[in-house]
Amino acid sequence: MPDRVTEEPRASELSGATEVPGETERPGRVSMLTVARRPRMIVLLLIFLAAAAVCARLGVWQLDRAQERGELAAAHAAAELASQGPESLGSMLEPQTTFPGDLVGRQAWVEGEYDPAGQQLVAGRAHDGQEGFLVLTPMRVSDDGTGGASWADLSGAPILPVVRGWVPADPSGQSAALTAEQLAPPQGTVRLTGYLQASEAKGYAKLPEGQTDSISSAALANVWGGPIYAGYLVVVSSAPGQDVALALLDRPSIEGGDGLNLQNLFYALQWWIFGAFAVALWLRTVRDEARGSDETVDVNPFAALD
Repeated sequence: MPDRVTEEPRASELSGATEVPGETERPGRVSMLTVARRPRMIVLLLIFLAAAAVCARLGVWQLDRAQERGELAAAHAAAELASQGPESLGSMLEPQTTFPGDLVGRQAWVEGEYDPAGQQLVAGRAHDGQEGFLVLTPMRVSDDGTGGASWADLSGAPILPVVRGWVPADPSGQSAALTAEQLAPPQGTVRLTGYLQASEAKGYAKLPEGQTDSISSAALANVWGGPIYAGYLVVVSSAPGQDVALALLDRPSIEGGDGLNLQNLFYALQWWIFGAFAVALWLRTVRDEARGSDETVDVNPFAALD
C-alpha cells in the first residue's frame, strides 16, 4: 500500500475559524465625509444649493406678494367702509355690551355733550413719527339713532369715550404742547362722525394727574361713572368743529388684522420646503453611497457547489 500522505493543517483550522464557502472579506465602510468630498458629490452639492437658493428667492417673492395683497385687501375694505357712510351708533353698538371685533374701523354718528372736567391725555402715542398724546374726552350721549331705546333699561344716558385727536408733547415730554383753550372741547350739543375702536387693556403706569396710558372702558367707568360703552370713537368730523391744532387720526384696525394674504404665504412656505428638500436629497445621496460601499460586494452564487 502507498504511504498515506499527511496534509498540512490549514491556517483556518489552526485558528478554529470556520470558512463559509463563497464568502469573501467585506471591505470597511466608507464615511459620509469621505463620500461628500468626492468631486461628483461636490458638483451635486453645488447644483442642489443653487436649486435651494432659487427656491428661497421665490419664497421671498411670494412673501412680498402676500404683504402687497394683504395691504391691497385692507385698502379695498377701508374704501368700501368709507363709501357706505356712517351709521347710527345705536344700530351697531349698545352701552354695557361686548364690543364685536367686526366693528373696528366702522363709521358711526352720535350726538351728545362733552364733559370737559373728565378730559384726559393718553400718554405715549406716536403720530407721523412724533411722540405725543391722544385727547380723550367723555361724551354724554343724547342721540344714538334709537331715540334712547338702547339705554332704556339702564340708569341713564350712557357715556361714550371719544378720542378727539392727537397733540404733540412739549419739549419736556411731560405734557401737551397746546394751550388749555386749544384742548377744550366744543360746548353744547355736538354731532360727531368717527371710527369705532375696541377698548384697550387697563394700564398701570404712574402718570401725572389728568393723564392715562390706556383707553380702558372698565378703568374709565371708575372715573367717569356709567353706563359706558365697551369701546370708543375716533373723531373724523365734528359739528360744531374743534380746534384745528388737534390732528385727526387714521382709520383704526385690528392689530395684525390687515396682515398677509394666506394663499401667497402658503406658496412661500412651499418654496422654502422645496429648498430644504434639495439639501436633504443631497445628504440622502451621500448617505446611500456611503452605505453602498460595504454592501455592494462580489459574491459568486455558485461557490457553494464547488
